[in-house]
Amino acid sequence: MLQTISLLVENKPGALMRITGVLSARGWNIDSLTVARTLDAAQSRMTIVVDIDPVLRRQVMKQMNKLINVLHASDLTESLAVRREMALVRVRATAENRAGILRDAEIYGARVVDATADGFGLECTGPVEKVEEFIDAMKTFGDIDVTRSGIVAVAMESRKLRLAPPVHAAANGAEERPGC
Repeated sequence: MLQTISLLVENKPGALMRITGVLSARGWNIDSLTVARTLDAAQSRMTIVVDIDPVLRRQVMKQMNKLINVLHASDLTESLAVRREMALVRVRATAENRAGILRDAEIYGARVVDATADGFGLECTGPVEKVEEFIDAMKTFGDIDVTRSGIVAVAMESRKLRLAPPVHAAANGAEERPGC
């Protein structure tokens, strides 16, 4: 079953390798992984969707919290959280199907990010189910190319999302920021 984990980590070389190493060493498959800097350039937020038995969730969280570069780990699997994914889809268009492609793109709230005589580049962002339905709809027009971002998630309950002190401030002995 897919489990969603959010990590706040130090933005340092090797952090991603250590995290994925723990997961792969235990034979846990990563279904989705996204990483980006936070407002504090010394920290990154990771959203990892891992395919494991729900019974192992607690073990995963303990393992993540033990890692040197992990500042905080949150299990968002059953939390009130917003989850989104983006897909960029290249679909070939003909004179006969151009209007249908654009109609379906509009139905799913997709944006045209590129248009040529040969086809369209479309961007669809939303819940995973919506993105998958959009991709399936585009397949009806023929061969498509798809690139997906992976899931990003944020807890909606303030107690679920903690802010760590800035890494550089903590190193300088600065006062820590309170968690949310």
